[in-house]
Amino acid sequence: MKKTLVLFVSVLLVALGGRQNEASACTNLIVGKKASKDGSVIVSYSCDDYGAYASLRVIPAADHPAGAMHPIYHYESNNYLGEIPEVAHTYGIVGLMNEFQLTIHETTWGGREELVDTVSGLIDYGSLMELTLQRAKNAREAIKVMTELTEKYGYESGGESFTIADPNEVWILDMIGKGPGRKGTVWVAVRIPDDCISAHANQTRIHKFPLKDKKNCLYSKDVIDFAREKGYFNGKDEDFSFADAYAPADFGALRYCEARVWSYFNKWAAEDMTAYLSYAMGDTKGNVIPLYVKPKSLLSVQDVKDMMRDHYEGTPLSLTDDIGMGAWEMPYRPTPLSFEVDGKKYFNERPISTQQSACVYVSQMRSWLPNHIGGVTWFANDEANMVAFTPVYCYTQQAPECYDEKTADAFHFSTRSAYWVQNWVSNMVYLRYNLLFPELQKVRNRLENDYNSLQSDIESKAAAMSESEAVKYLSAYSHRIADAMMDEWNQLAQLIIVKYNDMSVKRMDENGQYEKTPGGNPRPVLRPGYPERFKREIIKQAGSRYQIP
Repeated sequence: MKKTLVLFVSVLLVALGGRQNEASACTNLIVGKKASKDGSVIVSYSCDDYGAYASLRVIPAADHPAGAMHPIYHYESNNYLGEIPEVAHTYGIVGLMNEFQLTIHETTWGGREELVDTVSGLIDYGSLMELTLQRAKNAREAIKVMTELTEKYGYESGGESFTIADPNEVWILDMIGKGPGRKGTVWVAVRIPDDCISAHANQTRIHKFPLKDKKNCLYSKDVIDFAREKGYFNGKDEDFSFADAYAPADFGALRYCEARVWSYFNKWAAEDMTAYLSYAMGDTKGNVIPLYVKPKSLLSVQDVKDMMRDHYEGTPLSLTDDIGMGAWEMPYRPTPLSFEVDGKKYFNERPISTQQSACVYVSQMRSWLPNHIGGVTWFANDEANMVAFTPVYCYTQQAPECYDEKTADAFHFSTRSAYWVQNWVSNMVYLRYNLLFPELQKVRNRLENDYNSLQSDIESKAAAMSESEAVKYLSAYSHRIADAMMDEWNQLAQLIIVKYNDMSVKRMDENGQYEKTPGGNPRPVLRPGYPERFKREIIKQAGSRYQIP
C-alpha cells in the first residue's frame, strides 16, 4: 500500500567556505541500560524536517501470501522506487519501535556525494528502517537485515547514522553507498557499552574502531579496501577512520552537528568536556569528541526529554546572549543556518531543540517486562521544548486520533490534530517567548509529571492481566492520555489569545480567574513593554532620538 509521506528528514544544504555541508536534520541521544535510572534502554530522535507535517505511524503485523511483493516509496519524495519480495510475516510497528521493542532512529550526514546511488539503488534510508522493523526482532538481527537488504537491492540514500536499540543493547550503524550503478554499502556498527551514553547529530561519529572485537563491532568486509580504491585512505588498517574517509569534517559539520553531541555530553558526562569545546565550535584540528562516555549520574526518561529541549544554555554557544534572540529573548534562530552580509558569510547556532522539528520520539525499552508493556514511545508532535510528550505503547493497534495521519495534513488545519494545535501554540509563543513561554512550560511540566507518576501504576495493572487484556488496556490508556493532552493544548491556545491579546496582559487572580470590575468588565490590562535588556539595546542604537526632553 502506498504510504503518505509524514516523517523523516529533508536535508538542507548550506554553503560555508565554498563547500556544501549537510547541516540540518535530526538528533539522536542514547542511554545504555546501565546508564539509566531504572535499567531502561533509552534513545531519542527529532525529525527536524522543514515544513513537514508529521503523524505517528502504526503498521499492524501481517501475514503475506507466497509471491507477494513489497513496494518501495521514497520516504522524502514519496516517489515509487520499485518493489522487493515480501516476507511471510511482518512485525507490527508503532512509531519507530516494533512489537519486540526493537527501535531504529537515524540522522543524516550525507558524506561524499559521489557515493550516492540513484541509478541502481532501490532502498532509501527511511524504507530501510521500516523494512527492518518489520523483519527483525533485535538489534544484531536488524544490522544483518539492513546490510543484507542494501547489498542485494542497492542503497539509494547518502550517508546515515542509525541508532539500533532493543531492550538489552544499543548500536550505532554508520552506512554509505558505493556510487551510481554499484549495489551495496560500506558500513561499520559499534555497540555502545551498557554503562555509557552516546549521541549523533548529522555527522558520522565512528572514527577508528576495533577490527578484531566481533562482539562489539561489526563492519563490511570491504570498508577499508573500498576507501583505498577510491583514494580516501592509504594508511594501515589499524589507523583507518570511517568518518575521516567517508565524511571528512568541515566547520559546519562540527559547529552545526558535533556541537549538539558536545552539549549533551557536557551536561551529563563524568569527564570534563572542556577539552572538546574547540572541536564543537568548528576547529577541525581540535580533540575529536568520543563516540561514547560514562555519565556522571544515571539518566531517566525525563532527563532525555529535557535534553531534547536544549539550546546550549549555560555554554559559550548559548542563544540568549546576543541581539539574535530578539526583543523577547527567544532561544531560536530563523533558517537557513547561514547568511551573508556585505559579502561576508555568517551563521546561526544549531541546537538540539529547533523550531522545525515536526515530531520527537523518546523510546523506552525494558528487558524485564513483556514486550507489550516494556516498549513505550514517548511522542511529541512538534519540537520538544514546546510540547508535552505522551506515552504510546508498542502494541497499540491504532494511532490516537490527534496523531493519526488521517486527521489532517500539511495543508489543512484541524483543532483535532496535535501537529497543528501544538504548532499554533508554539508559533504564538515564539514571538513573545519570555512573556508567554512560562504559561506553556507550566502546562507542559504538569502534564509530564502526571504521566510519569501514573506509569508505574498503569503498568502494574497491565501486568496482572492477560496479554490481550493488557494490550487493550494500554492502547486505551495511550489514546486517553493523548486526547487529554489535546484538550489541554486547545485550552492553552485560547488562554494565550485571550490573556495576551494586543501585546497586553489581562490580570488574573491567584486562583487563575480574570479580574473584573463590579460590572463584569476586565480590569485595566498590564502593559509589560519591552524587557529591560532590549530597552537598553534600543537606546544604544537610537541614542537620544526617543529621549523625552
